[in-house]
This record gives sequence, structure tokens and C-alpha cells, in this order.
Amino acid sequence: MTGMDAEAAVAPDAAPAPRPSFLNWIREGARTLVFMRPRWVRVRASPGAIACLLILDIFLGIGISRLYIDGPATFHWRAGLAGWAAFVLAVWACYAVLPRPRGANAEQPLIASDAAHLMTMLVAQALALAIVWGCASLLLLRSGLMEKANLWVYWGAWLFPAIWGTLAVLLMLFRAGERRLTGRLQAVCAIALSVVITNYLSPSPQFWHAPAKPEAAEEEPIRFTQELVELQAQLMQEQVGALKPQRPGIADMYTLTFAPYEGEEVFRRESRMVNDVMARRFDAAGRGLQLLNHREHLDNMLWATPLNMQRAIAGIAAKMNTDEDVLFIHLTSHGARGGELAANFWPLDAEAITPADLRKWLDEAGIRHRVISISACYSGSWIDPLANEDTLVMTAADAEHTSYGCGRKSPLTFFGRAMYDEQLRTSTLSFEQAHAAARKIIAQREKEAGKDDGYSNPQIKVGSRIRPYLDKLRERLGQQAR
Repeated sequence: MTGMDAEAAVAPDAAPAPRPSFLNWIREGARTLVFMRPRWVRVRASPGAIACLLILDIFLGIGISRLYIDGPATFHWRAGLAGWAAFVLAVWACYAVLPRPRGANAEQPLIASDAAHLMTMLVAQALALAIVWGCASLLLLRSGLMEKANLWVYWGAWLFPAIWGTLAVLLMLFRAGERRLTGRLQAVCAIALSVVITNYLSPSPQFWHAPAKPEAAEEEPIRFTQELVELQAQLMQEQVGALKPQRPGIADMYTLTFAPYEGEEVFRRESRMVNDVMARRFDAAGRGLQLLNHREHLDNMLWATPLNMQRAIAGIAAKMNTDEDVLFIHLTSHGARGGELAANFWPLDAEAITPADLRKWLDEAGIRHRVISISACYSGSWIDPLANEDTLVMTAADAEHTSYGCGRKSPLTFFGRAMYDEQLRTSTLSFEQAHAAARKIIAQREKEAGKDDGYSNPQIKVGSRIRPYLDKLRERLGQQAR
């Protein structure tokens, strides 16, 4: 038999060389993602194959990252220069587990022929993972689910693809490489180091960047001049003097709102809104004072300080019939577990008030009939110190939970909106009914907003002797409305 005859005899049994196909590479890379063995005989490694897979991976990253951003964006081509340390470590891992070529073998289609074969499969696997997770994360972002997700979901979205990809890489290397302990240890170290570099030490920069938002001009510190400080006493005298007097035989409602946290617009809006609701719905127009810390109202409003609060309560007590009329107080700010209502009026040293302070001032003024509303985190701690038979006290949360909606972007707190702007403004004149309805509304809205520390659980406690006065007031207001 001649040499050519021998070649002809062997040729029918030899495995045909696979045609270059990117679809085959992606298909086999996807198999490794679900922890299946790749069919090595269906793919062929070459410099062109690995280059094309890498380029496709880069262009996929460019396209998906652009879809993450609405509106104009700037392309940063230098992002393509990052991340190559992980590539070098992956090459090391491939040569560590398969240092010598083994040659293609049709009878063993699940064995890689050499390290180049392995490395090309790793790139194909990374491309398959980028397609799957890139589309999934884009879907989560566009559906709005990520905006509603809590911190644990964000951590999961970051860790899951990293862990998944790492396990798939190591399993493929162990299956396709030689069973040498030193080689496998080197591969584990190389892949672990590449994961740390890629996800922690030197994360790859984004190809696209949204235009930087213009920074808000830093506000200058408030200047508390001697004239402004002295003006407060004059304003107190004028505004208390302008309060309408009590009407004999009529249970009138006097109101006092207190918003001590300057810089948070939500508290100013809520204070104004509550004052408006009480004036319109409870016939309290001309019988209310607003105490507010805000840079725009330094010379025309009473500041929300403990001393002004004490003086305002005493001033209202002098105008009202303390045996017949009702004083409504609404406090809105951030709250602390210890029961303090946060105050901020920098550079003025604004002290926080406590439930004990408020009760002391009310007792000293001789005001019997009280409706007290506290819109703050942990405000349930105010219930017991303020409660008595002549008081209705209600809060935005219990003593163990935060309330919701006191951020800079909130138009109103969840409690203020549900209790006052929706229930008392239009639906009822009963504080108890409004509070019961608001609890259900707040629970639903907190759930939809993804509040992660539990239901705020607004509280209310009604003294037995305050009910007749509130019923009498509600009856009169109902008759006026008819």
C-alpha cells in the first residue's frame, strides 16, 4: 500500500475540521453557563475566532450600556482599554490546567485540544453571560423594578452574575484540563484574582456617561443679625394679638403648627397644608399660629424654637376659653428614638423639643382640651407622655419604626398627605376616622414604595373627656356646611 493509499484509507474515519462559526462558539459557551460540557469538536480555535468574539463582546457592552441611559450621553472610548488584566489572568488559568496540547480527538468530543481552545471558550462563555445578564438587567431597569427594589436586591443583582460566571469558568477548566493539583490551584488563584480586580479593585468604566447634572449653588449660611433676633418678640406680640378671641358658648378650634427643620421643604409644605386644612375645615381661620424655621421667612414668621413654642402656647391660652375651646398642635420634622423632634436652623443653635417639654408648657398655660399630631419617625414615643383624658394624640409611626416621605424629593410626608390633605380636607371631620383610613392608605403606599424597615404603624390615643368636645365641634361644623 502506498502512502497515498494509506491516507485515503484513514480519511473516511478522520473527524472533519469544523467550519468557523460564531454561532457554534456562542452555543457551546452558553452550554458551559448552565454547567454542561462543551462539545469541543464543534468549534475551532484560531486568532481570528478569539479576536472576533472579543470584539463582539465589546460592541455588545457598548450597545447595552447606551440603552441604560435616557437622553444624550457621551461616549468614552478609553473604557475599551480597561479590564485586560482579567484577560491575562484567564490565559494563565487556561495554560495552568492544560500546559501541553493534546490534539483533537473525535472519539473524545468533550476534551479541549489545547489552552488556546480553552481560552476561546472562556471568551465565548463571557459573551453568552453578557448577552443573558445584560438583557435581564436592562429589562429590570426599564420596567422600573430596580427603582422599587431594596438594598438586598441591588446586592443580589451585582453578586449573582459574578458568582454564576465564576462557578461556570472553574467547572469548565476542571473538566477540560489535566487533573494536576498544582495546575488547578493556579487556575483557582488566577480566576479569583480576576474576579476581585474586575468587581472590586478596578471595575471596568462605562462606555457611556450621561451629562453631569449642574451642581446646585451652595447656599450661604443664614445671617442672624441682632435686628432679626429682636424682631421675634415683636412678631410674637403682633401675631398673638391678631388672633380672633373665643366666642362664648361655641367650641372653637385654635391651631399651632411647628416645623423646626430648616432646609427640608417637605416640612414647610406640610406645615402650610395642615394650617390651611384646619382653617378651612375646622373654622380656625384667624385662630392659628405657624412656627417655621426657613431662610425665606426670617423676618415675617415666628421661628420654630422651644422658647417661641412656649410663648405661642401661652399666648393662645390667653385668647381662648381653656374650658371650652380646643387647641390643635401639629409638629413635623425628623424624629429620634429617644422622643426628640429634630431641629435645624444653622448657625443658630436650635434645640430640639421633647414630649415632656410640650406637656409642661400646655399644663402651665392651663389648656385642657388638646389635639396633638406628630409627623416624625419614631413618634409613637410621644403617645404616653402626652396622653390624658382631655387629649387626643396621634402620630405618624410607632416608637420602633420610621415614618415615610420626609425626604427632599417628597411633596408631603405619607402621614401628612393621607391624614390631612386627603381625609380631613375632603372626607371627614373626625380625627379618629381620618386616622383609621390613613393607616390603610399609608400601609399600601409604603409597600409600593419598598419601605424596608417595616410598616410605620401610625398610632392614636383618645382621652374619654376630649371626645364630647370634638363631637360638639364636629356637629357645629357639619351644620355650618349644610
